Amino acid sequence: MELSTTHYDFAGWVTCSDRLCSDGRTIMPDAFKHHDGEIVPLVWNHQHDDPNNILGKVLLHSKDGSMYGYGQFNDTESGKLGKELVEHGDVCALSICANQLKHNANRGVTHGMIREVSLVLAGANPGAFIDTI
Repeated sequence: MELSTTHYDFAGWVTCSDRLCSDGRTIMPDAFKHHDGEIVPLVWNHQHDDPNNILGKVLLHSKDGSMYGYGQFNDTESGKLGKELVEHGDVCALSICANQLKHNANRGVTHGMIREVSLVLAGANPGAFIDTI
């Protein structure tokens, strides 16, 4: 299956603007708009030290000042497990790993580079969650 906005395993908000995150930052509208149309890895809980933690990939889509994503799981054991957890509703939160962040005077993120999207038990951004399976 080719990853697209019509062929995916799940979809949801990978990060939402104008929401105070648990790290004290707020993502400003269009901070990640330059990633529209890019594909990044889907990872389990931001664990980058083991290739088994790569579950698939996510197509990023700029939407309403925030970033939406269309995810596809790999046909690996970890990908199959991730898919099962999402399909059963056991895991529904998403989170991004971003670097090269630029901030305004109020700790609002105005720009950054999304390196991956993670399935997490609880995300830092309260608006980042899977809304379609």
